[in-house]
Amino acid sequence: MSKITQVLATGKTRTTGTDAAVFSGNHEGKLDIHLTAPGNNAVRVHHFNAIEAHPTAEQLFAGAWSACYSAAVGLTAKQLKVALPADTTVEIEVDLGLGGHEYFIQARLTLFAPGIDREVALKIAHGADAICPYSKATKGNIDVVLNVVTD
Repeated sequence: MSKITQVLATGKTRTTGTDAAVFSGNHEGKLDIHLTAPGNNAVRVHHFNAIEAHPTAEQLFAGAWSACYSAAVGLTAKQLKVALPADTTVEIEVDLGLGGHEYFIQARLTLFAPGIDREVALKIAHGADAICPYSKATKGNIDVVLNVVTD
């Protein structure tokens, strides 16, 4: 897999909540998109950080991935019988960049689960990564870094 040596643009989304609650996003708020997970009537509001007034492909990809991954976080937590805090948040950043003379994307997924034991949060993050179709589609195709923040 080729590495990005120069980042040209970054699309970032922040999705809060992982179950039937309403989801809210970051403070930038250039664009709000309401998405739901399959079989879930919950509304997810994604706020995109944008340099321009319209979303980039990287922001749209991050937003769709965020909706899917957030649902997977909720499902994984339920399977592990862990109650997630109301302020659980998923942040996804997708970079467009150059590696030599070719274009690539890479991503960073961060699960914010305040008050959850770090090892439990890591199990949830990795479990969600294992079942999320977007994570499966990118596995081995792009560089992805998975992080957890529990404070």
